[in-house]
Amino acid sequence: MDGDKCFAAGIGSTNIDLLYSGLARLPKEGEELYSGDFSLQLGGGVPATMTHLGRLGIPVRLATALGDDLFSRFAEAEYRKAGISPCNLSKSGGMPLNISTAMITPKDRTFVSYGGDYVPSDNELEAAYALCKGAKVMEMQPDAFLPVYEKCKADGTLLVLDSGWDDEMSLKRWEKYLQIADYYTPNRKEALQITGAPTVERAAEILSVYFERVVIKLDSDGCLGLENGEFTRVPSIAEFSRVDSTGAGDAFLAGFLYGLYHERPLRDCILFGNITGGKCVTEVGALRGFVTETQLLTYAEKYRK
Repeated sequence: MDGDKCFAAGIGSTNIDLLYSGLARLPKEGEELYSGDFSLQLGGGVPATMTHLGRLGIPVRLATALGDDLFSRFAEAEYRKAGISPCNLSKSGGMPLNISTAMITPKDRTFVSYGGDYVPSDNELEAAYALCKGAKVMEMQPDAFLPVYEKCKADGTLLVLDSGWDDEMSLKRWEKYLQIADYYTPNRKEALQITGAPTVERAAEILSVYFERVVIKLDSDGCLGLENGEFTRVPSIAEFSRVDSTGAGDAFLAGFLYGLYHERPLRDCILFGNITGGKCVTEVGALRGFVTETQLLTYAEKYRK
């Protein structure tokens, strides 16, 4: 590892999921249905990626916003179970997090959510940078923390952009983030949308203007990589059966960051991501399906051959 850069960092809103699974169908307006199962869990986003990464033995620093409500207390307890002591950027109390109710059927899932984008103050930006300064790898998103990402980039931190879907996403709109990111990890739909390309291969070629190594997630078809003009496809893990795809992208990113943290080749980083992302979908929720570091390396050895 490079000098004293011995941790991974992330900044993001805490998400809480109320998960109703075992539903044969979604209720119509005015109906009440009982689910076969229910759970309260941490949801997706940067905190989910950092939690998975902490479970893989990587020291993690997480900046988020927590309040004085029961969901915030639950989230903090879950973080600490994963070995993460979150830095709370919010000092105003209240409930500065996002709450989602998910109804999961055999075909798909439907969400109702509360919350919104978190807008940090100047003091909160300074606190976030103080926490993340010196990170070896860091997840970034197209959000209000751009000044923090820019400072960390100048310090030598490796930045990985993970955007999620946005109807208005474009290369021009996110140019400032793309210019400082070392990696970008869109899925197929996001890559086609942001580039306007007709195929994922063409999207990868367009993104190669920004990145020496391009990564595009292909869901059940694995992942496409482009490096030195050469395409590589890393297949998904066939033995993992999908139960719920919630949080799969965040879990993939944890495996990918694990590889970057340990300075592994691009194909290994993608394979690690396919393993952590594939394992995630075998359980309901963003964080119940996971692997330990030992399990990750065992799977990687098996599927590398």
